[in-house]
Amino acid sequence: MREISVEQFCKDLDLEVVCDGGNEYIYINNSGINRPGLQLYGFYKHFDSDRVQMIGNVEISYLKNMSWEDQRKRVEKFFAHTFPCLIVAWNLELDEMFCEYSKKYKITVFKSKLETSKITSKVMNYLDDFLAPSMPLHGQLVEVFGIGILITGESGIGKSETTLELIKSGHRLIADDVIEVKRVGDVLIGSAPLHLKQYMEVRGIGIIDIRTLYGIGAVKETSQIDLLIDLEKWDNDKCYDTLGLENEVADLLGVSIPKLLIPVKTGRNLAIIIEVAARNRRLKNMGIYSAREFFEKIRNFDEGVTKNPDRSCK
Repeated sequence: MREISVEQFCKDLDLEVVCDGGNEYIYINNSGINRPGLQLYGFYKHFDSDRVQMIGNVEISYLKNMSWEDQRKRVEKFFAHTFPCLIVAWNLELDEMFCEYSKKYKITVFKSKLETSKITSKVMNYLDDFLAPSMPLHGQLVEVFGIGILITGESGIGKSETTLELIKSGHRLIADDVIEVKRVGDVLIGSAPLHLKQYMEVRGIGIIDIRTLYGIGAVKETSQIDLLIDLEKWDNDKCYDTLGLENEVADLLGVSIPKLLIPVKTGRNLAIIIEVAARNRRLKNMGIYSAREFFEKIRNFDEGVTKNPDRSCK
């Protein structure tokens, strides 16, 4: 279960604390939002008590149509089913009983100026990102022609130098050395740790500030990871793919992404190769597979030669 401070939760979502439940942190493990209309009516059979609760005009109006005693019973029973927190939309005023039961059951109540649908969407998007599965990776993350490329390989293989060459050519750095990868839905999003953003380590020079050296357009906060390129030292005894018909993939956090193995040796311009890989990836995303089309032409040509033998003069 993830935890977030009440202060940070308020700051990130522009909320106001109406009733302090006495907890410094909110514990959340579900990105869903629940509108407790049925619960205030008295039906709790399928109540998701692990979700953030959201009430608006409908729920408040429903309560006001009850007697004072019934309101207290319904509200206390609702708070007794412990949930992470309660958010009130439309900047609605709450009866004192909410703060009474907030303190009794240690559940913080927040208020938002936004209408119910807008604050619900905002909170769900926030929690989806907050609760997204994540993992750290070692490598470089750059955006090349709009394609997020994760560059991996053993230390000293040339990842930083290649990344610098790409930046010099107008592409953008997302993260150097340590990459924070999150799974959001069915895609992977990469970013740099807060204290490492826009910085790179270059052996022989030290730490450099990419934004200061190359301008604000040379860095980017986050990027979707569309392609993994693994660099390795050229092995003369190894057979590398020269046709492009194989579709190797890597599994990260349960998401499969295309993977290329690029052999490295003196004289190979890795930056240009990665640019070509990015362009080729864009074509594949549009359904254009150059290698397949090439071999289809070869196959059709061979069949044509077989059916129509050479009729040259003797």
